[in-house]
Order: sequence, then structure tokens, then C-alpha cells
Amino acid sequence: MLTSRLVNTAVLKPRRRIRRFVIGLAVIVLAIASSLAIEQAQVVAGRAEHPMPGEMVDVGGHRLHLVRTGTGGPTVVLESGSGEVASGWAPVAASLSRDTTVVRYDRAGTGWSEPSDTPRTAAAIVSDLHRALEEIGAPRPYLLVGHSLGGLYVREFARQHPGDVAGMVLVDARPEDDARRTSELLPGGAGTAALPTWIPSVLKATGVLRLGGGALLDGLVPEDQRREFLDVTASPTYFATQSEEADLIAPTEDELRQQDLSDLPLRIIARGLPQDYAAAGIDNATGQQLERIWQDGQRRLLSLSSNSRLVVAERSGHLVTSEQPDIIVDQVRQVLDEIARTDGGVR
Repeated sequence: MLTSRLVNTAVLKPRRRIRRFVIGLAVIVLAIASSLAIEQAQVVAGRAEHPMPGEMVDVGGHRLHLVRTGTGGPTVVLESGSGEVASGWAPVAASLSRDTTVVRYDRAGTGWSEPSDTPRTAAAIVSDLHRALEEIGAPRPYLLVGHSLGGLYVREFARQHPGDVAGMVLVDARPEDDARRTSELLPGGAGTAALPTWIPSVLKATGVLRLGGGALLDGLVPEDQRREFLDVTASPTYFATQSEEADLIAPTEDELRQQDLSDLPLRIIARGLPQDYAAAGIDNATGQQLERIWQDGQRRLLSLSSNSRLVVAERSGHLVTSEQPDIIVDQVRQVLDEIARTDGGVR
């Protein structure tokens, strides 16, 4: 009898463990499924609160979301930085559309734009933009405005289509040598750029990024833009696209190292406030070195054109587009006036 009880107990213990494991797994799966469903419901509701402001333009195989305002030419084309979209340019576009045509857009795979099967090289991005501008009949020439990584894209646009470009404004734009000059300081990357794309994707899909009013987005997305970021900007392909753009930019940096824009009207807007490197897990000494390299890079950009000028956004960090948009508007208007004084100007 005792032997029988011992045998039964020995059999029951593994069964209980298996049952507990199955129940625990079921609870986890149910919690994840509930989180996914809740997040999706919030996205649907949020997109209804932030309706698409522009139009979808077919650029061959996929469509870009493009917002066109104002009339006449030249057309001011606003190119966003890494992870940014058309809505970030809204204050700048609202002011400049009183003067001329203004175009802002979401790159393929971000915001309202559809993803593309073509790798997100600078050449592909420029091709998309150029075709979109032609499709909507945006008046030539173009005055290109590029923020951060977008600065490299507008420079590549000018390299491929020099006859279409009448001026350029670079807004705290990434210099072509920045990655090379900082590689020893950041051998493994830093901040969100060093994260595998599945991590932010999972945090977004399960609603974790919404916790605490989007506290995990501090220093990355302005507080008043977080709802739109979570509902619209961070599309299902957003994080992978952002990572791919960064991974494929190096060949373009090589191409642009010897760029000469001749006497093209060029304005360089550099941030006046340093980055919060500590928030990205970078120590103070390294952060100071990184900031010196960045600021030196901004001044090196002056050599791109014999007709260049540096302006410092004293009250702004890297997000000049939201922190000090008026300085961008002012510099663009100055370039527009200069273009108007030349034979190719249209005002």
C-alpha cells in the first residue's frame, strides 16, 4: 500500500508541474494577445483623431504620403531626419506656404507612406522624392531643406539633380564624416540606434511605449507629438525602415565627401544646446567629445559652397524643427529672396 502511494505521488508531481506550466503559459499568451488587441484599438482610434493631411502619390510600386501647401515657385522641399515624418515640419510649412509652394512627406515605410521593396538607400529615397515632385507638378527649381540625416538626402538629391536645385538649408544636418570621426568613441553604437529593431517593435505592438504617457520616448519625441507618433508615425514597418536607412547611408557619405555645390545659396543651422548624451547612456567626457565633433562638422559644411552662411539656433537642441522653427523659416526666406534675384528665380 505504501509503495503504491509513493508511486502515485511520484507520477502526480510532474503532472502538477506540467499543468502549472501550461496554465502559466496560457496566462502569458492571453496577456500578450490582450495587449496587442488593446494597442491596435488605440491605434485605430488615434488615427481617426489624426486624419491623413495630405495625398498618396504613386512613385512606382508603392505610394508616398505627401503634403503640398502654398502656390508658386520655387518649391520648398522639407526632408526629415531619421525617424521623423512630415508632421514634424508643420510649423515651418504653415509659415512658408504664405510665400511659395511647400512640400513635406513621409519616406517609404514610415508614417502614412507605404513600404517599398527597394532597399532604403539614399539613391532610392531620392528617386522616390524626385518622382513624387514630378507627379504632383511641383514648380521648379527646388529649395531643399534637410534636417539631421535628411541633410545627407538633400545633398544626394542635389548631386543627382543639380539642375533642379536652386538653394539648400541644412538644419543641424549630419556631416558625412560624423560616423567615421566618432567610431572610436562609440564602437558599439549607443541609445536606440544600438537596439535590435525587434525590441522597440515589440514595445510598440504591446503598448509598453504608451506607459507613463510615453515616458520611454523622453528625449526622442516631443511630449506634444507622442500620441501622433504612437498612432501614426510608428507604422508596422517604421523601426525596421529607420534601421535600414541608417545601415545603408555609408556609401552615400563616401560619395558626398568631395561634394562641391559651387556658389549655391546654402545656409547651415547648427544647434545651440548640446545633446543629452547621458539619456543615451553616454558618459559626460565622451558626450563632450561627441558634441565638439558634431559642432566642428557643422562648420565644415560651410565649405560645400562659396555662398554659405552659418546660423546658430541658440535656444534649440537637435530638434530645431520643433524647438525653434522660426529660425528655419527666416533662413529659407532669405534663400528664397536670393533665388529671386537670380535669373532662375521664380517668385
